[in-house]
Parts: sequence; structure tokens; C-alpha cells
Amino acid sequence: MQPYVIPFESLGIADIPEVGGKNASLGEMISNLSSSGVQVPGGFATTAHAYRDFLANDGLDKRIEEKLSTLDIEDVSALAEAGRTIRNWILEAPLPAKLEAEIREHYTRMTAGDEGSYAVRSSATAEDLPDASFAGQQETFLNIHGIANILHAIREVFASLYNDRAISYRVHKGFTHADVALSAGVQRMVRSDVGASGVMFTLDTESGFKDAVFITSSYGLGEMVVQGAVNPDEFYVHKQQLAAGFPAVIRRTLGSKLQRMVFDEQRSAGRSCRIEAVPGEDQSKFSITDEDVLQLARYAVSIEQHYGRPMDIEWGKDGNDGKLYILQARPETVKSNVAHGGSEKYRLKQRGDVLTEGRAIGQKIGVGKVRIVSGPEEMGKVEAGDILVTDMTDPNWEPVMKKAAAIVTNRGGRTCHAAIIARELGIPAIVGCGHATTALQDGEMVTVSCAEGDTGFVYHGALPFEVIVHSEQALPQIPVKLMLNVGNPTLAFEFAQLPSAGIGLARLEFIINNLIGIHPKAVLEHNRLPGKLHEAVMKRAAGYADPIEFYVEKIVEGVSTLAAAFWPKKVIVRMSDFKSNEYRKLLGGELYEPQEENPMIGFRGAGRYVAATFSDCFELECRAMKRVREKLGYTNVELMIPFVRTVQEAKEVVETLEKNGLKRGEHGLRLIMMCEIPSNALLAEEFLQYFDGFSIGSNDLTQLTLGLDRDSSLVADRFDERDGAVKALLSMAISTCNRLDKYVGICGQGPSDHFDFAQWLMEQGIQTMSLNPDTLLDTWRKLGQAK
Repeated sequence: MQPYVIPFESLGIADIPEVGGKNASLGEMISNLSSSGVQVPGGFATTAHAYRDFLANDGLDKRIEEKLSTLDIEDVSALAEAGRTIRNWILEAPLPAKLEAEIREHYTRMTAGDEGSYAVRSSATAEDLPDASFAGQQETFLNIHGIANILHAIREVFASLYNDRAISYRVHKGFTHADVALSAGVQRMVRSDVGASGVMFTLDTESGFKDAVFITSSYGLGEMVVQGAVNPDEFYVHKQQLAAGFPAVIRRTLGSKLQRMVFDEQRSAGRSCRIEAVPGEDQSKFSITDEDVLQLARYAVSIEQHYGRPMDIEWGKDGNDGKLYILQARPETVKSNVAHGGSEKYRLKQRGDVLTEGRAIGQKIGVGKVRIVSGPEEMGKVEAGDILVTDMTDPNWEPVMKKAAAIVTNRGGRTCHAAIIARELGIPAIVGCGHATTALQDGEMVTVSCAEGDTGFVYHGALPFEVIVHSEQALPQIPVKLMLNVGNPTLAFEFAQLPSAGIGLARLEFIINNLIGIHPKAVLEHNRLPGKLHEAVMKRAAGYADPIEFYVEKIVEGVSTLAAAFWPKKVIVRMSDFKSNEYRKLLGGELYEPQEENPMIGFRGAGRYVAATFSDCFELECRAMKRVREKLGYTNVELMIPFVRTVQEAKEVVETLEKNGLKRGEHGLRLIMMCEIPSNALLAEEFLQYFDGFSIGSNDLTQLTLGLDRDSSLVADRFDERDGAVKALLSMAISTCNRLDKYVGICGQGPSDHFDFAQWLMEQGIQTMSLNPDTLLDTWRKLGQAK
């Protein structure tokens, strides 16, 4: 006779038809992963056979089938009434005597004199399979004491197979109701109510990047995280460096963690938990330690390796014994099934009335309602899918820019902030329109097209367009390596899936602005800041030992994320290249930065690093880079120094790096210099005595050669890297590097915007070209055809 109840330790994946994916997986881990240190609380499961026999008693299954046979699930009221009726039938029905006896027997054996508390969870027989996930549709009952309450909770779990969302889901997925059975899992509870808990995935849930473990954590029982009721802490761990023995936590994000779910012994046995506020002091701390994060990641990797596929895992930390436990594990069913690769080409099917035009950024098309925003105080007006229209943007606008379907500005050239951010976000933008905020009407529907060459057009109405996908396969051999320009670490995992040779330009100022937002001098002098500013700095640095450690560690996290995403490919990190007007916008910046007439050629780059007034700030960047390379092991990171005006300045900055523990050649460290000032090309051989190569910054080199402001829309039409004077300097730099066997690449905007320029650079013998991600594949194919 088939058993109605089976202990977890006797279960395995082969038992999914009888106990569902969730319970079978618990048994599989207890049997196979305990030797790897993975700890799973014990328990038992009722079988699908028991469930079906329960429903067959007194013809309950026939009544359910009849009730659902005529149900229209689109009729919300009828769905609710049918579900409520069926659940009441199940709750009122007695359990079969054999089932109840076996439950009592296994409960007595499990408790062995220690009543403890238990979770009663559902596990559907079609749940957690690769082609369907019923996770979260049925009920879970926590902190259940005593056999009478266990028996009641099991009936509640059985009934939850017929809640409204579960009924609807099965219909949409084409499952026959009677084909889905339920197993109730009874598991000893981990005391995470006085500890922490969360969910982790063995891939990045947004990009599908498979070399990272993504972990969320919050105080109390895990249901708050699973339900999305709290904003948890988040962590990323890089699998390869973890396996190599490095403390591979590459990103941390402090969640608000306003509430937690805890045990409540005063409430009814079926719902014996309550929600309480988390003390402010605990909110400002991470809910688990780095050691916990690394241990969880090791568990996750072991589980993934055992199952041979990406996994979605729930975990808990017992606040009493301090140990970490795995509570559930199931296949990840979204990103792991998405095919990656290829490029998209946008094309309008028809054109309409042009409302305004400007410089096109990217090659995509966006459609939405115009939302005119005059300043940061109006950012709340922008909703997901709107067309953001404004005079110009700065780094503070990035959170709202992420919501937009497209961006349109009055001012700016194709290397301004709005353009750079739009490229990184992969959304179209039109900059330098002159009068977009008056030419467009708030709320009107428009189409923003950047798919028509250098000029972008805003058309009236929602115009039809198509997206043509080109495969990555069969890319031709070309005599130049193509790399990527990447600033925002949160996009690194997505961009890493492109077939590039690494990152040719990682902008440290993007990391400082987006992840830190505080002027480094304010960090160093945080104890001497005026009251409100000190309070703001301390608030932003919450979760870290002090503002200095926050500043350094956030740089480490940003750079490590980029290095991990592209590991072991080269990642060239440019040290901060803020101008004084940009530094002033950071928290506390106005206290320390001059107001320069022309900051573009003012206090910036190498000259700033070696200045007595800034050298202590530069030391923080050096400390972070040393930690990235030596503590975390990312020796694929190379350092790039921007805006080196003179050979003497080159000598001084290299000496400063060495004094701060970053000696050229030590631990394989290579130093690259930005070639972006005419003097760099004219005296290339002298500069290269101190560096391992050049990365050509064609944006600044063009503006300084032609004497124009690249941020000015008034002269934007004259900004052209293909000018003969600029090409002469480029040719000098490339030939000198190749003659001296030094590295030479280009990381400016030109090759991304102009294919003929990219082709000329290839013919000149450039070793690498660093492109915007959206132009990589198209440029690669064209170069292959032209060689």
C-alpha cells in the first residue's frame, strides 16, 4: 500500500509526481548536499495520492469539477465565488483516517519530545518544473504548534489549490485542474524571526548573467521578502572569484527594511505571526554580514551544480544558533530560458509631421506621452514610458531618466550628459533641439526617432515602426579588437553578453556620482561639516563603518562589478575626470570647488590628482583600486589617467600612484594614458616613457584641436573627429605607439557615430576601438566587409 506521508530524507527529485517540486527538492538536498555543508531543516510531506484520495471521499472531486466546468475566469466575481465555495468544501471535509494517522506518527517522530514550531507549505505536483512555476500561488502557514494545528493547516494548504489566482493560472497555462495535485510539506522552522532571511538566485535576474549569485536579505521571516512587502538589502557575489578563494562580494545595496515578520504566540495557531517595525538603528545596517553573504553564495553554487541549472532559493538565518539554512530551492524559470545575443535595428514604417529635431543619440525609436520637466523638483511627474523633455540634464536626473521611453533636450551636443546616459540605458535621445520645451506640448503623444542618421526627429503621434534582429553568429575576422564604453555598473552584466574584447573605458566619475554622490573632501572632513550637511553625509554612508569606508568601498563595488562581468577580459578604468562644475554638484561640493569660467580646460585630470588641495582625495581612489586588484583579485583591471597636460605632470602622477601602492608593473599593473590633448600626440614618445600605452579620447582631442565647446549646441554641427587636423594628431599617436610596441586604442565617441572614421582608424593600425554597446555588432560587420 502506498504511503500517504514520506519524510524529507527519503525523498528525491524522482518523487516530484508524488510530493511536488518543492518537497522533492528539499529531500534531494538533504540526501545529496549535506556533505557539502548545505543545511536544510527536516520535515515530512503528504503525497499527491493522499490528496486525491481525500478529494475522492464523498465525491468532493466531482463537485469541484462540476463547479469549475462552466466558470468564466474573466468574470472576477464568479471566479471569487467559485473559489470561496470550493475552499469551504475542502475545509469542512475530514481527512481520511489513514492520512491523519500517518501525519500524527511522523509528527511524533519528528518532535521527539521537543514540540518546536513548524511551517506548513504547499507543493503542487506540476510546481517548479522548467516549463511552469506555481510558486507563491498557494498558502503558507508559519509558526504552527501542536498536532491539532498542524492537521488544520494541512487542510488549509489543500484548500489553497483553489484560490482565485491558482485557478486562473491553471486555465491560462492550459493545465487541467484535476491533473494538479497538492502535497503539504511540514518543516521545522528556522528562527529567522529573530535573525534574517531572503531569496537568492544563481544568476542576475535582470540580465540573465550567469556568473553571479544575487542575494536579497531582510530581518525576520522570509515571507516579507518573497511577497515584496519590504525593500531588502541586495548583494552580488562573483562565482569565479568565490571559487578562487577571494571575498567576492562585488555589490551591496542597503534596503530600507522598514518592517519584519516575527512569531506571535498570542495569536491563533493558524496565523501565529505578526508584522512589526524595524528599529531605525537596524534599518541603517545590513541585515547579514559579508561572511554570511559568501557562505550563502557557496550554498547557492553547490545547489546549482547539483541540479545543473540556474536556481531560485529561499534561505533563513537562525537568530538563536547563528546558522544559515536553505528552506526551498526550485529552478529559475524566467531568465534562464531567454535566448541572448544579437542586435536590433529600428526602422520607421512611415513618417509624420516633424515637431522638433536635433542630434540623434543611439539608433532606436521611442513612443510615448510628452512630459515636460523644468527642474529636479518636477521629476515626480515622469511615469514609466513617458518622453522626458527638458532643457538639459545632469547626473542627478538619472533615476528618472531610467523611466523614460526617450529623452529630448534643448541644449547639449552628442557627448553631453543626457546623451551618455541615454546610450548606457539603451534608450533614444535627441539633444540640442533648441526649443523642444516650447515646441512640444505636455501630454501629447509623440514618436522620437534616432533611426535616421545623425539627425533625430520628434514626430507628432504614435507612428508604426519595426525592429529587425541581427544574429551575433558568424562575425567576421577583423584586425582590430572591439571593446565597450561602460560607465554604469548596473548595466555591466547585460553588456558583458556582447562579444566584445572587454571594456576600453570605464568612467570612475559615473561610479562616484551614481553610487556615492558625496564630494571626497566632504567624506574626509565629515566630522567638521555643518550640521545638516554632516547628517546628509552620514545618512548616505549608512551600512558602512564611516563615510571614508563608504566612499572607498562603493568605488570598489562599482569597479569590481565591471571587472567581474567581463572577467577575465581587460577592463580599463579611467580615474575620476570630473570638472570643477561637476564636482560642485556632489554633496558638499560647493564648499570645496572653485567657480571656473571654463572648467573644461580647468582644474581636472592628472593636474588635479597631484595638487596639494586634492591629493588626499585621489588617495581614496587609489586605495579602492588597490583593493579591487589585490584583495578581490581583479587583475584584469588596468588604470587610465586622463588629461595629462605635460610630461612633467605625467612623471608626477605616476610617482603619486606608486606612493599610493599602485606601482606600474607590480602584480601585472598596466597604466594607460588618455591621449586627448594635442601635446600628448605631439610629444607621444616622451609621454610613453611613463605609460604602457595610449587610449585616445577623441572627444576632448577634437574640441581642443578645433577650439570649440563640445557641450554647446551652437557649434555642435562643427564638431567632427574626421577633420584633417584631428586625423593628423591621431595618426601621430597611433604610429608612435605601434613603433614602440605600446598599447593604443580609442575610447571617444567618433567610431561609434561614424563608420568611415572607424574604418580609417583600422587602416591606421589602431589596436582596439571602444564603442557604445548599441553600435558594436553593426560596426563589427561593416569593418569585416570593408577590410
